[in-house]
Amino acid sequence: MPSLHDNIILSYEVDLENKRIRMRTRSSHAVPKNMDVLFSGVMAHAFDTPLHGSIILDLDEWEIEHLIPYNRELLESGKGYGWPVSYDSYDELQIRLIEEKYKYMVISSSYGLSGWVLAKNVEITVQETG
Repeated sequence: MPSLHDNIILSYEVDLENKRIRMRTRSSHAVPKNMDVLFSGVMAHAFDTPLHGSIILDLDEWEIEHLIPYNRELLESGKGYGWPVSYDSYDELQIRLIEEKYKYMVISSSYGLSGWVLAKNVEITVQETG
C-alpha cells in the first residue's frame, strides 16, 4: 500500500448508503501526487478534529483486538443506538468483526484529523499532478 505520510487531506466523503468513505489527499513531496483512499464495506468510523490543512502521519491496519480497549467509551455511548451494530457483549462484537473480515484502519495525524475506519477493504489510487 502506498504511503500517505505527510499527505494533506483535501476532503472526505462518507457514503452511508453504499458503505464507502473516500478520502482525497495530496502528497507534499517534490513531485506532488493526488492519492485517493477508498474504504469500502464500511461498518463504522470515528474521525476527530477535522481541520483545514490536516496532515496524515500514517494509515495503519491494527488488529481487531485493539478496537475495543482503545474505544471503550465511544462504543459504550453508541451501544444503546445500535452503533456500530447491535451486540450484547464486547466478545460478541469482536468475534463478529473477525468472522466478517473487517479491518481496523487507524489514521494518525501530524496535524488535524485522526481516527479510524472499520471496513472490509481499503484501496489507495495514485495520480501524478505535475
